[in-house]
Amino acid sequence: MDIRQIDDEYSVSGQITLKDLDEIKALGFKSIVCHRPDHESPDQTSFSVIEARAKELGLDIAHVPVGPMGVTEEAVQGMVDALDEFPRPMLGYCRSGARSTAIYQKTHHIRS
Repeated sequence: MDIRQIDDEYSVSGQITLKDLDEIKALGFKSIVCHRPDHESPDQTSFSVIEARAKELGLDIAHVPVGPMGVTEEAVQGMVDALDEFPRPMLGYCRSGARSTAIYQKTHHIRS
């Protein structure tokens, strides 16, 4: 797991696994947003599996997928909602972290 801090409230990572969730919690993250659609690749852990374990650990979690259409207005609104509702620091993840970074940057003009 390669976590990259964007600012004090948000960091990004590539795909996470069940084993990573304990470390994510230990690092002090309070919430997670998944930007990866399920079934993008056969080795990908599905969101529902990640979600169940995250909730067991007391982490807030949301699925705001960014697929082939890119960062849509609907996805940006979903991310704004997560940022407004969830405690931080927050970890966003996708395959590489690029979509998680892009969607966060597109929320700044709405949240400022």
